[in-house]
Amino acid sequence: MYKMIAIDLDGTLLNDELIVSPRTVEAIQKAVERGTVVTVATGRMFRSAKQFAQQLGLNVPLITYQGALIQDVEEKEVMYERPVPPKIAHKLIEIANEKNMHLQVYQDDILYAASDNDIIRRYADAVKVPYTVEPDLAKLAERGFTKALFIDAPNYIDDLQNELRELFGERANIAKSKPTYLEVTHPEADKGIALLHLAQKLGIDRSEIIGIGDNYNDLDLITTAGLGVAMGNGVDELKERADYISLSNNEDGVGHVIEKFVLQPAVVAVD
Repeated sequence: MYKMIAIDLDGTLLNDELIVSPRTVEAIQKAVERGTVVTVATGRMFRSAKQFAQQLGLNVPLITYQGALIQDVEEKEVMYERPVPPKIAHKLIEIANEKNMHLQVYQDDILYAASDNDIIRRYADAVKVPYTVEPDLAKLAERGFTKALFIDAPNYIDDLQNELRELFGERANIAKSKPTYLEVTHPEADKGIALLHLAQKLGIDRSEIIGIGDNYNDLDLITTAGLGVAMGNGVDELKERADYISLSNNEDGVGHVIEKFVLQPAVVAVD
């Protein structure tokens, strides 16, 4: 029996209109009523993830910032935190300036950008969070970042990913969350590590976990969980490693998984 479900947000729990479908909401609520722990595992900042958790009535720790931060919805306890070290934070700013690429950073659950440009405005509008303009990001880098995010054309992001992986090696976790998004976190900040940490705190074995995602940054999530699920709209690299491929995010793919692996087995057991 599965006791925990960890779900990515964009492209997974959320459809292309960035909402959770009624069928999926109902499936989640029924799973929670049966005692299943349902949480999100997202690259988004905590305050953004919290909005969706509250909409669903989830009062559980949330895995955010690609696994760099686990915090309960009521913000009473930080269970896990792994920031990008200052030295690497400074280097990322230097690289962004040299390449004239957009870099936004996160600290104390605040989104920062060096200038008020179209990219940060579009991003903030899409995820419904405010942002702060700080021309001197180096000042923030002294304390490290929860996460750093480069946004640019896919070919530039691919080249940058290769460059940063060669530069930092195992000192940083470099992962694409979208073809145009490259996220940089602490090496111990990935969804799989965070998932195991949370499960251990809750007394849940990895075999009792379902992990659901759609993109490159969900690989650790689905390979760590006992049942790793790729969405029908997911990237091929994820589907190749998944235990199960669901419907797309526009076809209630998350709701389908919960019904098939959590709700229907429970009905059979009762019968």
